[in-house]
Amino acid sequence: MRQNKDTRLEVIKMIVSSQELSTQEELMTELQTAGFPTTQATLSRDLKQLRISKGHNEQGRYTYMLPSQQRYQRVSDTHVAVQNLNRMGVISVKFSGNLAVLRTPTGYASHVAYDLDCKEIPGVLGTIAGDDTILVILEEGANREDILNQLTVQPQ
Repeated sequence: MRQNKDTRLEVIKMIVSSQELSTQEELMTELQTAGFPTTQATLSRDLKQLRISKGHNEQGRYTYMLPSQQRYQRVSDTHVAVQNLNRMGVISVKFSGNLAVLRTPTGYASHVAYDLDCKEIPGVLGTIAGDDTILVILEEGANREDILNQLTVQPQ
């Protein structure tokens, strides 16, 4: 039972750090999709335990956000535009299936995509860049947390 709860808590952190969800119903749907059906009461306790709160996103909408933990810091957070992900210039990362969409300041996407391709990140098949958006194609079954950790620039 404890292992299931710990795993569920990790999944909640990954969902909240990779998506902009505004309601417990949205979060419950994502948990169900990830194979962790839960009740609203359990989810409320989990959110409290993880110290997840709501804050404004870039569009001014309230969304769930994790406390500022290095490993799970929200990549679309307007407060610090993600200090870690961004000596490279990445503003946000969102996942959909085996795709990741990275947003950059205007004109930076090509350079950032080139840097990503040169890093040869395990689990990343390749990139396609526009002006301010990069499409990252992930291997089937690639672990999103591992990919985020690889995208994060570690202090030297």
